[in-house]
Amino acid sequence: MEAVNDLFALTALPHLTWQMMVMWVVVVVLMYLAVFKNFEPLLLVPIAFGALLANLPTEGLVNAPAGEHGVGGLFYYISMGIHLEIFPPLIFLGVGALTDFGPLIANPRTLMLGAAAQFGVFGTFLGAVLLGFSPEQAASIGIIGGADGPTSIFLSNKLAPELLAPIAVAAYSYMALVPLLQPPIMRALTTEKERRIRMQSLRKVSRAEKLVFALIVTVMVILLVPAAAALIGMLMLGNFLRECGVTERLSKAAQNEVINAVTIFLGASVGITMTGERFLQLETLMILGLGVVAFGVATASGVLMAKGMNMVSKQKINPLIGSAGVSAVPMAARVSQVEGQRADPQNFLLMHAMGPNVAGVIGTAVVAGYFIAMLG
Repeated sequence: MEAVNDLFALTALPHLTWQMMVMWVVVVVLMYLAVFKNFEPLLLVPIAFGALLANLPTEGLVNAPAGEHGVGGLFYYISMGIHLEIFPPLIFLGVGALTDFGPLIANPRTLMLGAAAQFGVFGTFLGAVLLGFSPEQAASIGIIGGADGPTSIFLSNKLAPELLAPIAVAAYSYMALVPLLQPPIMRALTTEKERRIRMQSLRKVSRAEKLVFALIVTVMVILLVPAAAALIGMLMLGNFLRECGVTERLSKAAQNEVINAVTIFLGASVGITMTGERFLQLETLMILGLGVVAFGVATASGVLMAKGMNMVSKQKINPLIGSAGVSAVPMAARVSQVEGQRADPQNFLLMHAMGPNVAGVIGTAVVAGYFIAMLG
């Protein structure tokens, strides 16, 4: 019997806690959504697996170096990509290389729809402050409304690192749930007639226009909001590589190898922070609830802005594309397309919706830079 007890003591079983086992259920739910429901699997799978590792009694995985010449655990070093603010900008490099800003350039009015979606960020910021969160924490929670995972991680790492895990999970979960969360709001705020509005075909945008756009946005945003330089700079670098026509290998690397590798490490690094003791708290539920509010207000603001623009413009905008002002690229634009075709099967809104969609990416990065400048 003593030998059995000694053998049991050598295992990790004595170190299991109820919080760990509860988190196993959370991991299963995330895995189910990713694998069987196809909700943002490229991110939820690494996050869920990292959360599983975080809630096992591991050794040599997350420990910091012991002493001056000690060696830390594997995830101690991988997570430096978040703490040193490397991973989110690299994700933006890949996003830029994958993004066509042509629809935004062809119809600059849609920039207003991306800007309107930021009302969800600021509204939730005020709500979180009223609920007792610090301004730094409230800003990190509010940015969930932008539906931009890398920006949420970037901002919370700077302002509220203690909330990084729930904020990241909320941001990526709501990005994955865009097809479920947005349509009811879109239908409630629009009429059948408005959903049938057909927009004029977009003009062809030249390569020179796209290159000039990338340079102008880089200069203007960094001059106005220097704290957003890392995100905007990498976003536009990736886009310039895509559009210049002479760096095809670099563009493809940014679109594939770079963003894929960083996505694995970023997701797993977020997951490894999801320990039961840290995650199973009342404030986590509050963050998840505020995240839904932020996302809902951002969606509604874009739709209402489009309706307002129609009141003063002869060229009508289908209000459904206003919901794409959140920066879940390109999923939010696809939702606009699907909802538009439910009302009119011959209506094609995807390219029109990409305008506010990419404007939302820029807008959320600018807002994050503003919060960092004011609160960092």
